[in-house]
Amino acid sequence: MLSQADLTSFLEPVLLSIKISVIASVAVLLLGTSAAWWMTRTRWFGKTVVETVFMLPLVLPPTVVGFLLLVALGRRSWLGRLAEGWFDRTIIFTWWAGVIAAVVVAFPLVYQTMKSGLSSINPDYANAARSSGASEWQVLRWITLPLAARSLVSAYILGFARGLGEFGATLMVAGNIPGRTQTVPTAIYVAVESGDMSQAWSWTAMIVLLSFAMLYIVRSRA
Repeated sequence: MLSQADLTSFLEPVLLSIKISVIASVAVLLLGTSAAWWMTRTRWFGKTVVETVFMLPLVLPPTVVGFLLLVALGRRSWLGRLAEGWFDRTIIFTWWAGVIAAVVVAFPLVYQTMKSGLSSINPDYANAARSSGASEWQVLRWITLPLAARSLVSAYILGFARGLGEFGATLMVAGNIPGRTQTVPTAIYVAVESGDMSQAWSWTAMIVLLSFAMLYIVRSRA
């Protein structure tokens, strides 16, 4: 029988991971969809370079992504100073840093999923709507997004799952503060280091089952 303290220590990183993943997945879905919509509609010099930058977090080591975020959001950067001026504190070593890390590492998956979905839509539908007087916003709202609904769901789930499992970048920019920034992946790491294998197995089983369920949903909709 778990004590109240044991239950609290188990649930804290779980709930924080879910909170971070929910916020990050919504943010990255908006960013990834916007970027994919823009890239599928335009042609310009340097587009391939920009797309390569978009995909970099997929192949870079998480510690490299974390280091770059640490530099970009630290107190010596203009972004860090701007955020500190707004919130009266640094973003580094807060759970919001975990959200940013999750957005960055999940962006390539969401972007590529949405790009494939948007590219598969017959452009004649959008052109017919435009010829009938529809604005670009109306085309996007009533034609493009409904036709890309399956890709939207898949992109969201993949973004959520990727954010849920993020470890390296999160550890570098958010740290591992129990009750404040400790997520399930970092909690598992600490549990294994300290020899608490039962706790590590509990968190591992939870995140494996949750990830399996989300990926099963994606595969079943393919």
